[in-house]
Amino acid sequence: MIELSGIVILGILAQWSAWKFKIPAILPLILIGLLVGPIAAEWLSSDGSKWIEPVWNGEKGLFPGESLYYFVSLAISIILFEGGLTLKLNEIKNVGPVISKLITIGSAVTFLGAGFSVHYIFDLSWQVSFLFSALIIVTGPTVITPILRNIPLKKDVSAVLKWEGILIDPIGALVAVLVFEFINVGTGTTYTKTAFLEFSKIVLFGSTFGFTFAHALSFAIRKKLIPHYLLNVFVLASVLGTFVLSDAFSHESGLLSVVVMGMVLGNSDLPYIKDILDFKESLSVLLISILFILLAANVNWADLMLIYNWQTLALLATIAFIIRPLGVFLSSINSTLKFNEKLFISWVGPRGIVAAGIASLFGLKLVKNGVEGAEYITPLVFVVVLGTVLFNATTARLFARITGVFLKSSNGILIIGASNFSRIIAAYLNENDRQIVLIDSNIGNIEKAKKMGLDASLVDIYSDELLDNIELSNIGFLIALTGNAEINKYALRRFKKQFGENGLFRIRTHAEVIENHKTANVMYHKNDYVSVSEVANKYPQIHEVNFDTKEEYIKLIRMAEKDQDMIPLFIKYPDNHLDIITYVNKTQLSNIKKGSCLVYLGKEIGEDA
Repeated sequence: MIELSGIVILGILAQWSAWKFKIPAILPLILIGLLVGPIAAEWLSSDGSKWIEPVWNGEKGLFPGESLYYFVSLAISIILFEGGLTLKLNEIKNVGPVISKLITIGSAVTFLGAGFSVHYIFDLSWQVSFLFSALIIVTGPTVITPILRNIPLKKDVSAVLKWEGILIDPIGALVAVLVFEFINVGTGTTYTKTAFLEFSKIVLFGSTFGFTFAHALSFAIRKKLIPHYLLNVFVLASVLGTFVLSDAFSHESGLLSVVVMGMVLGNSDLPYIKDILDFKESLSVLLISILFILLAANVNWADLMLIYNWQTLALLATIAFIIRPLGVFLSSINSTLKFNEKLFISWVGPRGIVAAGIASLFGLKLVKNGVEGAEYITPLVFVVVLGTVLFNATTARLFARITGVFLKSSNGILIIGASNFSRIIAAYLNENDRQIVLIDSNIGNIEKAKKMGLDASLVDIYSDELLDNIELSNIGFLIALTGNAEINKYALRRFKKQFGENGLFRIRTHAEVIENHKTANVMYHKNDYVSVSEVANKYPQIHEVNFDTKEEYIKLIRMAEKDQDMIPLFIKYPDNHLDIITYVNKTQLSNIKKGSCLVYLGKEIGEDA
């Protein structure tokens, strides 16, 4: 009882410490696990016992026999499902090919590169070497997510790391199973047949079970067959049931099934999806805390001493500084990613729970079977997990700043209202690398926005659950563009705490246009909702015109004041920064630089009416 409660308490304290000191939680979790495990046994306990003993194969401990492996597997299924829920297809429209190549070409590079490296560095057999390399293919959401949570990154970089971490877990497990079967069965026709059958079964059952049960669960939720108070625990039971059932038909297919299940549900307009995600996120935090402490405590001091040599450092350096960058750069050839973004993705490649969990099981089984060199599997994989996690946890934030992928400010924009001209503006901002979130209570407007590939949510601005239904992590500005003046003003009042006075903007009311009322947070003073809508319907395009001096800018603004079909929206600077044009910044011209341009909606300059 003391050990079980101690794991939970220490885990949550580690999570709190990570939040307090702005570091990934995995770092204190692993250090606590080592402290209460091998360090306590070697240095702190009078009788040489661990303070927490999660015995894997034995009669004593918290998890005797293979029960720790089963617990780890079930916990990972919940974590991967929660990760799948967060995978939104609209996140990867720019980097989808990169992610596909990372989990194929990148995996192949890691598998071959690490296999050759460990074979020649440690002089292990080819079979054991490639089992090791298969196990470290995975990065995993258990380590990537805490790092991303603490470092504000550019959207594409964050999407690549998140999607790779979740999708690559089932792939790594699949390859590890095939290599394990190769060692047990041997070469030749027998293995070829076994490998083909294992691969086919994992893909077939994993994808089929995940897709089928996701739609079944979605149907039950939509038809309100599940009472709201049972929703979260019912979904939890469904995830565990899908994982176990899929795994019963094909070993290790459960990981793929829960990822597919999460992705299908996450990309559907499912009621209460936010409630489900919040519950699963809290559960994942608890499980990650428990798992890392358990697996770190499970390592024995003798295993660590086995690889306490220069070869281990050489292997770690090869994996982190040669194999990972090679895989990333090969996978991102001809992509939209910039060199600095590729460099950061190469830098961040920590291994996680799946690698450590499967390594412990397979390593012990091979040692029992008398396979030469199998005793290296568990400690080597754990050291790679520990080394890469410590390395990334301590350097990722600094390296993000060095490479320029660290977001110094939140440049995303929340747009209230998804009418025609709101969608036109949002599409332009989206094309210019601004994260955009549209909200509206009109389902027709939201559906049109989604068809344009925009992030849009059917939300009532007056709803108490508004902030629970939209993601504002990278949002720094708000523009209220509805036809209702009271809604626009209410939106600014409601979000004043989040964005401050300088981050809130709205369209001018008709009365303000008539009275020429000048306010800092209203957009270009000439137009109200009706006039902007008329121009957007007549000329649904946004144009850019270059200018180099303040005088040229003032000339363009005066031209717009005379032309009812030209509506200035933004000033775009050479560094791609955008300023919303209001009465105030229309007259304060200190930021004007050579190479700037005026962004406007409506008739193109020189075009006949």
